[in-house]
Amino acid sequence: MRAPIERIAYSAAPDRAPLRWPGGARVALWVAPNIEHYEYQPQKIRVRNPWPRMPHPDILGYGLRDYGNRVGVWRLMEVFDRFQLPCTVSLSMAVLQMYPDITEAMLTRSWELMSHGLYNTRYHWNMDEDEERGAIRECQEIHRSVTGKDFQGWFSPAASNTLNTPDLVAEAGIRYLCDLYHDDQPTPIHVRRGELFSLPYSMEINDSICWRRGMEGAGFAQKICDEFDTLYAEGAEHGKVMNIAVHPFIMGQPHRIEHLARALEYVLSHSGVWCATGSEIIDWYTRQASVQTDTPQTQ
Repeated sequence: MRAPIERIAYSAAPDRAPLRWPGGARVALWVAPNIEHYEYQPQKIRVRNPWPRMPHPDILGYGLRDYGNRVGVWRLMEVFDRFQLPCTVSLSMAVLQMYPDITEAMLTRSWELMSHGLYNTRYHWNMDEDEERGAIRECQEIHRSVTGKDFQGWFSPAASNTLNTPDLVAEAGIRYLCDLYHDDQPTPIHVRRGELFSLPYSMEINDSICWRRGMEGAGFAQKICDEFDTLYAEGAEHGKVMNIAVHPFIMGQPHRIEHLARALEYVLSHSGVWCATGSEIIDWYTRQASVQTDTPQTQ
């Protein structure tokens, strides 16, 4: 059995060299709409049944998520257009083939497309290495066939992953991973070959987690504002990353959408907020890390 790799070296936040964002911004904000497809009658995937209600089909669960792609996603797009936000989509790659209207709308807006696997009902837990490698390759091939280029980021479907995921993602030439939730700044990930960086993705400022905890739109909006206030204050010395993760079937509901808009209005009313895509944040971070590494240290 191969020895496990220490994926991430420990780093105490106060001891790090200051991270600076473009124009002296305190916070790098990236917004991630999760545009997903859930299969109507998925197979049981090794360790978990994709739908909680039995017997199948789970009309309630499927119908709610289908609402997101029929209605909710268009409300989210209207709000993001209102604030001229660049978005990095956590995308089920099958969406590019199944929903041409959504595909056209995302490409027209020049949104960055990060792979969230093929479907959100096809988990990667317990995949062997070759199976997972093939799944990553299939996603890349779909993206390439539609956009003519490779995607730069990976977030495993339904937050499922294996011990091999970072190695296989790096092997595929993907630059950043959102499967780790351990920091407010990007961090290098140790992989067998190549290089890979963790981009902070939030399971706290995430409407799916809040929804499961019974939190409604006003509470989620307040969480966004409260998190921003802390990161903005800290960002005066150490630039921070803030992610807002939303799902069309949740925040795209008519009774929640304007709560999201009000929270975004509050965040964007501050100077020193850099609205960026995932790859832009990683580009800037790697340039800074390179400069810090190359700068001679004085005694």
